[in-house]
Amino acid sequence: MPSIALYQPDIPQNTGTILRFAACLGLTVEIIEPAGFDLSDRGLKRAGMDYLGHATLRRHVSFAAFEAEARAAGRRIVLFTTQAGASHLDLAYRPDDVLLFGRESAGVPEAVHGAADARLRVPMRPGLRSLNLAMTVALVAGEALRQTGGFPASGAAAAGPSDPAFPGP
Repeated sequence: MPSIALYQPDIPQNTGTILRFAACLGLTVEIIEPAGFDLSDRGLKRAGMDYLGHATLRRHVSFAAFEAEARAAGRRIVLFTTQAGASHLDLAYRPDDVLLFGRESAGVPEAVHGAADARLRVPMRPGLRSLNLAMTVALVAGEALRQTGGFPASGAAAAGPSDPAFPGP
């Protein structure tokens, strides 16, 4: 299953939203420290709500420690950056990929760009800087899970034409 790695995140509400998202889909979130906030921050807890107890969070003291662990496990590091030329839709994702996202305020340094196995971007309209980090994570992780068949099996039946709650055409 792919994991989501956040390089020195700045905004606790984004991290909380990403942790909630990851908990719902069974993804691990890896935080590469230092974060720009205390991980016990009130904003993170408010955004993550009662889902934080279901989230799998791994912390790394530095990018070097994170990279060493990923390499030892044979995992591919896929960086998402506005500076990339290729689209996130152009990659054939693997179940063991690490989806790496930079700081909201500054992205990642050149050394991290150089260490990535692939650098991708989410296509956007010209003249706009970037999407919100949590929205980008959801969009990219959704594509990776779709390609790898990694979405969790649902315990409840999905609404459909035979469901009276489904409004139909």
